[in-house]
Amino acid sequence: MNLDREIVLTRLLLVFTVLAVAMAYVEIGAIGVEYARAGDQLGIAIQTVFALVVAVVVYSYFVYLVTRIGQLQRRREHVATDREQLEAVYAGEAPALAVLVPSYKEEIAVVRRTLFSAALQEYPRRRVVLLIDDPPHPTDPEDAANLAAMRELPHKLQALFDPPAARWERARQLFADRCRDAVFDGRMEAARLARSYVEVTGWFDREIASYRVADHADRVFVAEVLQRCRDAHRDRALRLTGLAAGGELDRATAAREYVRLAALFRVGFASFERKQYANLSHQANKAMNLNSYIALMGRNFREVRDGGHLLLREAPRAAGTFDVPDAALLLTLDADSVIVPEYALRLSHLMSQPGNARVAVVQTPYSAFPGAPGVLERVAGATTDVQYLIHQGFTRYNATFWVGANALLRKAALEDIVTEHEERGYPIRKYIQDRTVIEDTESSIDLADRGWTLFNYPERMAYSATPADFGALLIQRHRWANGGLIILPKALRHLFRGRQAWRKLPEGLCRVHYLTSIAIANLALLVILSGVFERNMRIAWLLGCSLPYMYLYARDLVQCGYRASNFLRVYALNLLLLPVHLGGVLKSLHQAITGRRTPFGRTPKVIGRTAAPAGYVLAEYGFWAAAMTMLGLDLFRHNWMSGAFALTCVLFCTYAILGFIGLRSSAEDLGLVRHAPKCVTPEPLPTSGIESPPVSVGIGAPRPAPAPSTTLVPWSARRFHSADGSDAGRDFAFERARRP
Repeated sequence: MNLDREIVLTRLLLVFTVLAVAMAYVEIGAIGVEYARAGDQLGIAIQTVFALVVAVVVYSYFVYLVTRIGQLQRRREHVATDREQLEAVYAGEAPALAVLVPSYKEEIAVVRRTLFSAALQEYPRRRVVLLIDDPPHPTDPEDAANLAAMRELPHKLQALFDPPAARWERARQLFADRCRDAVFDGRMEAARLARSYVEVTGWFDREIASYRVADHADRVFVAEVLQRCRDAHRDRALRLTGLAAGGELDRATAAREYVRLAALFRVGFASFERKQYANLSHQANKAMNLNSYIALMGRNFREVRDGGHLLLREAPRAAGTFDVPDAALLLTLDADSVIVPEYALRLSHLMSQPGNARVAVVQTPYSAFPGAPGVLERVAGATTDVQYLIHQGFTRYNATFWVGANALLRKAALEDIVTEHEERGYPIRKYIQDRTVIEDTESSIDLADRGWTLFNYPERMAYSATPADFGALLIQRHRWANGGLIILPKALRHLFRGRQAWRKLPEGLCRVHYLTSIAIANLALLVILSGVFERNMRIAWLLGCSLPYMYLYARDLVQCGYRASNFLRVYALNLLLLPVHLGGVLKSLHQAITGRRTPFGRTPKVIGRTAAPAGYVLAEYGFWAAAMTMLGLDLFRHNWMSGAFALTCVLFCTYAILGFIGLRSSAEDLGLVRHAPKCVTPEPLPTSGIESPPVSVGIGAPRPAPAPSTTLVPWSARRFHSADGSDAGRDFAFERARRP
């Protein structure tokens, strides 16, 4: 891809768009003048509304083109740091890293894949903590079995990683002993290291051979994590073999290699369940799951009972207590996401550079798992991949938003924005605000307002699941549409604060668009469909405003590994989601008026189809019927241009309903026919009330319990121990950066 040519092309099309908009407004204004001369107040009102609608639509086009220029410029300027610089972290004392994986009723295989990718991060001091948010005392046998397996999962992974970790730690110690007792032999050490990395390669070969690939996400995990690790260590073994044969390996490099080798599998696993404890938040959302654990970090605790409830009380370190290790860096990772092995290494290196002390969040916005078998998942994934490009452009204008599926956070920054609240009489610390269901978006504004910077790293290094059916996608996109308008006043206060607020204009254009686009774009579409703008619809320049955006969007789809024709499917999907988006916007307005927070809707991740609420299914067919009605009225009135627009909506809605929902699924969700065996009805949100007295499960890094039972040791400390402090076939390695 020729980035310079793409930048020039985008700039030319941006200029063309500006000219087309100007010409369109000349004609819109001329029509308005005619209405004014005729004293037609209704006509003037119609022209005013239409001018606003065009402004809304053009605003979206303008932001897309500008951010496209920004992300292309960033890609052109980006030079990946070479391995020699990155691996300098093994020569010093790296800041501790805690990988936090919030989970709620996930499939065991999905969570294991995520924890595995987190554990294989190339970073010397890391812990992986599974934050289980399931109800701790399920009555359903299947839920109970799943919870037991989830609690056991970190323990099983620890058992898998401990033997190779111990093996290479012994190798490091033996090297240190040799350095004390004998003259350093560079060739001999290179040979030993080469043999060690051959063994590491064999470990990955065995894992690859034994891994059960069930879907396209598993294929990405095997290729982007297991095989990437295997190939990197094989190359390292070959390089060291060459040094053993005729090169030279100095003592410092050998020492660093042994430290790296020992750190490959040295990772501590733990789990934590906040709902076990009455004095922690039980709010049903991901933000409070993370907040509950972050608030405990760096302290020591004892479990106590008070009035039938289990509580966590801070206590001096002693027998019967357990500690929650602190960490300077936090990596939050959704339970259905996968990150490549060098994710933490590259992002932490960027944070550590001079001048980056105020960088609070570094991330690479996630991409969809490529190769999805279903058309809905592929098209929804295409929108996610294009959003990745838009977010990269946001960073060009200092308008980065934290995307919560995966991000490296500086804990000091979270401490800077923490607030304290009360829940059920207990003090609760909030690092990530849960006022809206898009908690990472509001936290982005909080951080920016305190002078912290957020940064999107310009490489694809993270993948996350895309809902495979309309029911699950509905829940996800309804949540995404809910909250932007509530956060908008806080964002505006941030943008207008300071004597030189005008300097924030590019940032403001991006941030305001991000927070309002779902609401205003969908409302604009409904207004245009009303059919009262027939005279304006004949303005040819309006089409000229849209063509550059549509053309470049199709080009970006191709660059992301999709067909250009998928632009039409994306348009159909956006029409299908119009009732969903408006439902989310109405929830935002309801919360803003009443002050009642919207319940957090978790995206279901289950085997089989998720049933869609009957009301939304009816809304989809209602929108189709409304478009048909407007088409009939336009044809009756000879409004040919408005009729053409209505016909377009009818055709795309018909395709979306048939291809993305399906008549059979619609009938099932409406209760007209019985549900298929694999159709799952989304369960209600978990209650936030106090459960009955729970049994504690692993928290932090507990010390081993003594063998005698005379000393009281929490169950958590006995259970878990830390080891150490067509489109479906597109290449899932697309846009992998070439590095020195």
